Amino acid sequence: MADTPFQRELSRRPRYLPIAEHGLIGDLRSVALVGTDGTIDWYCCPSFDDPSVFAAILDAERGGRFELAAAVPARTKQFYFPDTNVLITRFFTEEGVGEVQDFMPVTGDGVDGPGNGRHRLIRRVVCVRGTVPFRALIAPRFNYGADPHTLRDLDGLIVFESPQRSLALTSTVALECGDGDAWADFKLSEGETAVMALDQLGTAVAPRGCARAEAEHEFNATVAYWRRWLHQSRYRGRWREMVHRSALTLKLLTYAPTGAIVAAPTTSLPEQLGGERNWDYRYVWVRDAAFAVYALLRLGFSSEAQAFMRFVTTHITPGGREDGSGPLQIMYGIDGRTELPERELPHLEGHLGSAPVRVGNAAADQLQLDIYGALIDSVYLYDKWAEPIPSGQWDDVCHLVDWVCDHWDQPDEGVWETRGGRRNFLYSRLMCWVAIERAIRLANRRGLPADLPRWQGSRDAIYRRIMRSGWSERRGAFVQHEGADVLDASVLMMPLAKFIAPTDPKWLSTLDALTEDLVSDSLVYRYDPQASPDGLRGDEGTFSICSFWYVEALVRAGRLDEARLAFEKMLTYANHLGLYAEEIGRTGEQQGNFPQAFTHLSLISAAFNLDRALG
Repeated sequence: MADTPFQRELSRRPRYLPIAEHGLIGDLRSVALVGTDGTIDWYCCPSFDDPSVFAAILDAERGGRFELAAAVPARTKQFYFPDTNVLITRFFTEEGVGEVQDFMPVTGDGVDGPGNGRHRLIRRVVCVRGTVPFRALIAPRFNYGADPHTLRDLDGLIVFESPQRSLALTSTVALECGDGDAWADFKLSEGETAVMALDQLGTAVAPRGCARAEAEHEFNATVAYWRRWLHQSRYRGRWREMVHRSALTLKLLTYAPTGAIVAAPTTSLPEQLGGERNWDYRYVWVRDAAFAVYALLRLGFSSEAQAFMRFVTTHITPGGREDGSGPLQIMYGIDGRTELPERELPHLEGHLGSAPVRVGNAAADQLQLDIYGALIDSVYLYDKWAEPIPSGQWDDVCHLVDWVCDHWDQPDEGVWETRGGRRNFLYSRLMCWVAIERAIRLANRRGLPADLPRWQGSRDAIYRRIMRSGWSERRGAFVQHEGADVLDASVLMMPLAKFIAPTDPKWLSTLDALTEDLVSDSLVYRYDPQASPDGLRGDEGTFSICSFWYVEALVRAGRLDEARLAFEKMLTYANHLGLYAEEIGRTGEQQGNFPQAFTHLSLISAAFNLDRALG
């Protein structure tokens, strides 16, 4: 094989950076992961769930990457430009200090106006001290590395063309080309800059350059956008930096054209190296998005909640579906589509060899009754904290609650999307109770029409069923599902959802049992897959949303010293930028898709409630 710059670069660098060694940039349509070594190794264009252009995080050889780094040995540091989603990667060499400023301009809050389909990724290189040589390598691999592409050099404008997607690369430094890739070696002295910009091409978007002055203007405009947005936050508590980073991350996970909120921007990052628990999270889980709405509303970001409510009304609730009967689907595409077929990509080896790599998600066909509680609770809170819901949406809520009254007592796959068969999960019962209880509250507060006697009867029946069949005398705890003595961290939501008093003797006994069985140094496992088989091989790490739920449960139980210590410990498991994946491994490494909305929204909630309790 020819000794191309791509092959030389592969031999020089580690094949994979750890998941935690990444930052995130985005434009409310898609995102890119930027490694601490200056490499973009995950980028889907132009939307979250489009096929990847760069996916070296899933296959070092076949995935594609955009490298931009010092060409000599260097120490690196990475940070966000304060109060923004503009990412800075600094390179400290013997002869000088340079940095790469990565960002994606946000235009019109991400919603394209007529004739404006530009989707742009800008990499601005600055030498801040001395002299620094840089090396760049742009090696796209379209459609998850499955599609071939051609390269055309149009007087310095490099066009990468594949059957489905075309990208244009412009640069203020000279580029060389070969074998479908482009590269450059250049040196900057103090005060000098270079710019590389990657644009999606389409019928409405003509390629154009990105001069240094334009890049500086776009940089300033992007900084201003994020700071304006964050200025809406009402949080003034002890953990402001971490809370605001979590809020900025949740905002990056929103798809502005529809108001959708994705669970995570990546697919198939493993929950266990070498395991099969690799899933595609680039979709709208009703549960995750509804919880995100709660977290954002807590901080004062009502426009995101309003946008998601539009998504709900348009695509999810009975009024927005062709068939108003039947259960809700648990997840949707960012455009509201319901077909999300799951398939494997056998040509990709997976992160650190952790196959399979999957796109799509078969869990879309599961029955998960808890989503009704999450969704109706978010509607209730939106009505309470933002603005009254309209009459048509109340009609949709009534349809949903009536359906829950008829179907709450059937087994389902549960909140953890197990693939080992349906069971009578306590958490599903709990959130069905929440769905009905919140609707009753809303009806009473606003005087809205409702079949209250029926709703109250079902609510009370669920309560009695949980207290009778969800409690294990042997364990002295509420358990995962009926007919078993297995513990499950999802029951931490019982006092958070106001189902049970946080100082009730049965709850305090449960909290002690969970602490003994599932908690390790503030980190909380979802459940023990050996004691409760879930249909999948292997183990997993601790689940970070459960760790923050645990903090809240301690707060509500009045155990503030324990809660604060657990929270502070959880903060030490964040990466260098304050970002979290789905899980934490045995030695503190991030595992699973990254960053994870679940983790960041629960951090916000835990910080808010711990602050309030500490006074």
